[in-house]
Amino acid sequence: MLNKKKKERILLKLSGEFLMGKQEYGVCPKTVARIAGEIKLAHKKGFEICIVIGGGNIFRGISASAKGMERTSADYMGMLATVMNCVAMQNALEKANVPTLLQSAMPVGDVCEPFRKRSAMTAIKKGSVIIFAGGLGVPFFTTDTTAAIRASEMECDMVLKATKVDGVYDSDPMKNKKAKRFDEMSYHDVLSQELQVMDLSSITLLKENNIPLKVFSLGKKGNLEKVLNNKGLFTLVS
Repeated sequence: MLNKKKKERILLKLSGEFLMGKQEYGVCPKTVARIAGEIKLAHKKGFEICIVIGGGNIFRGISASAKGMERTSADYMGMLATVMNCVAMQNALEKANVPTLLQSAMPVGDVCEPFRKRSAMTAIKKGSVIIFAGGLGVPFFTTDTTAAIRASEMECDMVLKATKVDGVYDSDPMKNKKAKRFDEMSYHDVLSQELQVMDLSSITLLKENNIPLKVFSLGKKGNLEKVLNNKGLFTLVS
């Protein structure tokens, strides 16, 4: 629940696939607008919000590398894809009258400001939603790792990871109808069982910095608000 004495600061990690809507690739403006609407509601409730978005709807560096593309080049293309998604989200939020600051770890001229923790901190305290693009600006790191690092740098109280399913399961619920969902588990459990929540380096970072993680589905309207208020279906990892 929202602490009235101190605004709760969260980092929302979105996969690029969410922005596709029902399309096979790219960005669906209606879907982005819906997600922006949910973020606006959380912002109005008083939450301080940071956002990290993946680029899988446009380009997947790891997949391209597996098919023969040189890994460094593939990862840079993936980082550029995150910039495109973040620009789309910034546009949707600003259309909804939500103040934003878009920063990128990759230099992209007039599109985004370069990442600077101090200016991000100042902006979030003044009421802006902070969007972090461009991954970490270097190859071989996922946007999950970016989310864990930015959450630590921004002193977030929690990370919320939006996925296609409503929590963490012991196997893929899309393939196994008998998969068991966990309501709550420890970081140690995730690491020891190598569950596919986030990559293991991300989980380790969150564990070391004592930042809890909620895994939930953003597939239905209103789910973000429910999870922020400890309602609905999600898995808490702490």
